Amino acid sequence: MFDRTTMELNVIPLLRSALQEDITSEDVSTNCIMREKCLGEVDLMAKQEGIICGLQVFEAVFTLLDPETQVKTYVKDGDRIQPGQKLAVVRGDIRVLLSGERTALNYLQRMSGVATHTRQIADLLEGTGIRLLDTRKTTPNNRIFEKYAVRVGGGCNHRYNLSDGVMLKDNHIEAAGGVTEAVQMAKEYAPFVRKIEVEVENLDMVREAVVAGADIIMLDNMDHDTMAEAIRIIDGKAEIEISGNVDEKKVEMLRDLSVDFVSSGALTHSSPILDLSLKHMRRI
Repeated sequence: MFDRTTMELNVIPLLRSALQEDITSEDVSTNCIMREKCLGEVDLMAKQEGIICGLQVFEAVFTLLDPETQVKTYVKDGDRIQPGQKLAVVRGDIRVLLSGERTALNYLQRMSGVATHTRQIADLLEGTGIRLLDTRKTTPNNRIFEKYAVRVGGGCNHRYNLSDGVMLKDNHIEAAGGVTEAVQMAKEYAPFVRKIEVEVENLDMVREAVVAGADIIMLDNMDHDTMAEAIRIIDGKAEIEISGNVDEKKVEMLRDLSVDFVSSGALTHSSPILDLSLKHMRRI
């Protein structure tokens, strides 16, 4: 759940922008059939099995339009839901319920989809001690929602943005002139409290990263045997992350490897939405 400061400074401005995108001057469809305030209720219904996530955001969309709107929830973020299950009731001015419906559902369906996909992969790693990480491959202006959804689904967040930590990827290494040079430059520039992560693509780079003193070594797009040899070379001298086209099938093949992290961009860039709807609009 987002704390009050995060909501006010980071979440609400994005929700307001989303509403402005959807209502540039008026909701003409609603204003055609509802000329004045009329109290009503509508049910939030599940159409698929999955992990619900984003109820706080869902509610905030409606209360931005009218602070008197009330949302009564029957589930909480992280709960597994079933098709046909009533998840919440939204009560307020019917004009608000109609105008906020699509924006509120867009957030809730997207966040629930990410949480559901994350849970599926996290379950495959259960009992291994390997932590599942997301990446920065997020929808622009939706990172705060998608990374929260990863946590709800049982994953962990990698760095939030470019200011969070040092990650020396292939282009950084080439620009610096090599692994050794890139790590040395990072040690000279970055505060000592920040770890230095290096992305490597072959065993020669692994050896160089170990000697250079990298804190975390990311094994990128290596086959199983190469990863096993890389782990032997690292020999506990750095934390190990595996990355590169990580999906359910690949995760199952990684369970026997002694690594610390597996990162997957697919958690945020390829998760389908979870199908939810607002149904049974009624006057009260």
